[in-house]
Amino acid sequence: MNIIVLVKQTFDTEEKIAIQDGKVVEEGVSFVVNPYDEYAIEEAVKIKETLGADVTVLSIGPARVENAIRTALAMGADQAVLIEEEELPGDEQVLAKVLAAAIRNRPFDLILAGNTSVDNGAGQVALRLAEELNIPHVSTAVKLSVESGKAVVARDVEGNLEVIEAPLPLLVTAQQGLNEPRYPSLPGVMKAKKKPLERVKIADLGLSPEDLTPRVDIVDQYLRPERKAGKILSGDLAAQTKELVQLLHNEAKVV
Repeated sequence: MNIIVLVKQTFDTEEKIAIQDGKVVEEGVSFVVNPYDEYAIEEAVKIKETLGADVTVLSIGPARVENAIRTALAMGADQAVLIEEEELPGDEQVLAKVLAAAIRNRPFDLILAGNTSVDNGAGQVALRLAEELNIPHVSTAVKLSVESGKAVVARDVEGNLEVIEAPLPLLVTAQQGLNEPRYPSLPGVMKAKKKPLERVKIADLGLSPEDLTPRVDIVDQYLRPERKAGKILSGDLAAQTKELVQLLHNEAKVV
């Protein structure tokens, strides 16, 4: 069995976000494997350990993404492919087309990815990729079993479970609760340094200008304004009600 795991490098969730000229400032911040992608990596390695599989990690981004890839390799993946570009190319649709072009000529039975990324939270790239590859997909998986050319997936549906059976090849996105990601061991970290990492460029993937044209443009990015301190109303109920109506009309301007 051949498994491909999509991995994205994101800001450390404990980092303080700063924005300058409408762009997120990346200087001096720490980057980590997207936490949801860790569930996907762990599930791929578990399948490898129980059923036997060849696990390939695939990512897009600048050279620094190698750190996230090496973490995935240290967790137990076998090799990796980095589509190395200094800036991510366009929107989720473009990313899906780039990933599809990199995957089409590679053998795969199962593609695993995080349900969403903690930076923009779009949750679109993996599902769009499945559409590009014309394979079925199941999102928000909290349980996965693979056998005899099919997969049985239990997915989270607003607190309930929906069980779906689907044939391979299949794409599945991992939700929190699917497993408990392992920490890379020291031997795993040392082995990861020697595992193969293939670097490719988008220009080598045979995509057309139309494929690389984004459908969505980010006009601006900004931080939420600081919340002002609330007001505590005093007096009897009639006085509080009168003051509340005045505040909603004159200050909040919502009535």
